[in-house]
Amino acid sequence: MIQNKIVVGISHGDINGISYEVIIKSLMDSRIFDFCIPVVYGSAKVAAYHRKALNIANFSFNNIKTANEANIKRANIINCLDDNVRVELGKSTTIAGEASLISLENAVKDLKEGKIDVLVTAPINKENIQSEKFNFPGHTEYLTKESNSKESLMLMVSENLKVGVVTTHLPISQVPEAITEEAILGKLRIMNKSLIQDFKIRKPKIAVMGLNPHAGDNGLLGKEETEVIIPTIKKANEEGILALGPYPADGFFGSDNFKKFDAVLAMYHDQGLVPFKALAFDAGINYTAGLDFIRTSPGHGTAFEIAGMNKASEVSFRNALYLACDIYRNRKEYLEISKDPLKHSELSEKDSE
Repeated sequence: MIQNKIVVGISHGDINGISYEVIIKSLMDSRIFDFCIPVVYGSAKVAAYHRKALNIANFSFNNIKTANEANIKRANIINCLDDNVRVELGKSTTIAGEASLISLENAVKDLKEGKIDVLVTAPINKENIQSEKFNFPGHTEYLTKESNSKESLMLMVSENLKVGVVTTHLPISQVPEAITEEAILGKLRIMNKSLIQDFKIRKPKIAVMGLNPHAGDNGLLGKEETEVIIPTIKKANEEGILALGPYPADGFFGSDNFKKFDAVLAMYHDQGLVPFKALAFDAGINYTAGLDFIRTSPGHGTAFEIAGMNKASEVSFRNALYLACDIYRNRKEYLEISKDPLKHSELSEKDSE
């Protein structure tokens, strides 16, 4: 922190998408500087290109070399790219992929060294970023490897809904074999802990989805529910985790049942993210729970089709920035109240006389 303000590192994502548009639009609101200090890892030249394309005249970045130099009342930017980098709006290019990774690497390095407090990642293109240095399906897997945590949870967050997934970026053909007791229980543990320490929910209530249609119909449409999911829920309950289910996903999300729970654990990516984005696309946030550092991201992608057109909504990115700061404060408070206030000491025989 700098002068009691949270330092928010921002990786700029794909330079040919809407990342700079949503970043700039979010940081144009000066109220943000009342509680945090934004530091973008990117390129002043690329930012200027996007400002011109969007016809935004009343905004500029404060150029700095390190996060320690950040101006507490300005949007700051650290130049990570060569000035010859080329922007091609709406196109997926090798240069854009390399620029995404350079920004991400620099931001993560500073995050791990404590130069920034939290990380907000703008959207990347999962194909053009692939290289010898980045061989991951997405941000979640890369950041899990970079953290000291062995496992993480993709948790989509909105005002009224939180959805996590057991399997993330995995081909649907490989999902059934990945639905194991170990996998489900591990995600439930992360979700339960995150809801308590990151979201200040004292006794979280978690809904668990089935894998098959109608949650298997008692084995008629598949046996994963009876053989794996139900026994795992019972084990979670024995550990003190209030998990219920399994519920059929269509009826669960189609009704108001999701409003009765603090979070939902879906079995695979689209089972959880399709209903989440249908209900909260413009405002939804992607949070990587379970890491030893805090990372959030907007719930949308690069949106190449509208890049440079001034059509992108900044709401999701702004919410991601707010959530990162909220979680930082919540974790700090949780650690403080969890400390043992009394020092333990052994009594000698003389003391007990």
